Amino acid sequence: MIDRHARGMQTRRAVLGDAHVDRAEAAKSDLDQPFQDLITESAWGTVWSSDAITKRERSMLTLALLAATGNFEEIPMHVRATARTGASKRDVMEAFQHVAIYAGVPRANHAIKLAKQTYAEMEAASE
Repeated sequence: MIDRHARGMQTRRAVLGDAHVDRAEAAKSDLDQPFQDLITESAWGTVWSSDAITKRERSMLTLALLAATGNFEEIPMHVRATARTGASKRDVMEAFQHVAIYAGVPRANHAIKLAKQTYAEMEAASE
């Protein structure tokens, strides 16, 4: 059986892409190693590796939660991940509509701004 850390790295790479994970791993230091292990095992090895819901659904939930809690710095990374999770632009906008109603229009508005910028960057990079 694969351990949680190894499963987490597999899932993290599948969702965020090798280039992102390679950059994060290269930037890791002795100081943040315990934190990196924590998120690899818990977020990626447990939550994101669960088959209880799809990666598409998990992607939508993650973006909504990030926006609702004002953790905007993570939104571009997770918008880029939608290319691998199957969450469409419409899915993301539906998630942010829920944020607007249940957590506040300003948070949803800022999340939408970030998503639009990120999608534009993704489209420019693919041309």
